[in-house]
Amino acid sequence: MAATPVKVEWLTEDHEFSLGELEDLSGLSEDELRELVAYGAITPVDPDAPQWTFKGGCLVTVRTACRLRISFDLDLHAVALVVSLLDRIHDLEAQLGRLRAQLPHRIR
Repeated sequence: MAATPVKVEWLTEDHEFSLGELEDLSGLSEDELRELVAYGAITPVDPDAPQWTFKGGCLVTVRTACRLRISFDLDLHAVALVVSLLDRIHDLEAQLGRLRAQLPHRIR
């Protein structure tokens, strides 16, 4: 049995996805993604553009949203709330890490 080659890409914040690409990669429909935008869970690069694009980090967010929706049978409003709280926790943990790095080291 021959190995099948796999294409791998490194996801960075510089990468941008169209709404269709995000739909294909996330497991959510276009309508669900548009609802998440309406709830503020994800934000297009330019909300006024005729074709929305999203930064690379949105892929992680929408995949998390899809898992939450399926695992806990949540409606999209609840998913958006949980996603925003998870993002806030992540930001606070990063801030705490930066502050801890500024503390002088204790001698043991």
